[in-house]
Amino acid sequence: MKKILGLLIGSSLLGAAFLPMSAFAADKGMVLALSCASCHGTNGASPGSIPKIQGRTADYIEKAMLQFKAGERPATVMNRIAKGYTDEEIKLLSAYLGKFAPSK
Repeated sequence: MKKILGLLIGSSLLGAAFLPMSAFAADKGMVLALSCASCHGTNGASPGSIPKIQGRTADYIEKAMLQFKAGERPATVMNRIAKGYTDEEIKLLSAYLGKFAPSK
């Protein structure tokens, strides 16, 4: 089992070496946004009382995250969470989540 897992990881890393740099940026936004899903639901479609992100534009999400980070927006935990991201990471995760906003 360990050999198979090692081969899978190794082949994934080898394959990643041939991807263009833009693929890494897109993947990084997705990976960063995965942590949002634990509270906000898959792709931001919160099933409960936590606000939905789905349907919000990338600009809206980025602005909100920067406001949380700066302490300019009321929050329970988002201010602490946002401080853990760089401005570039906020831009990447916002761009990813913004893909689920309706197009005009």
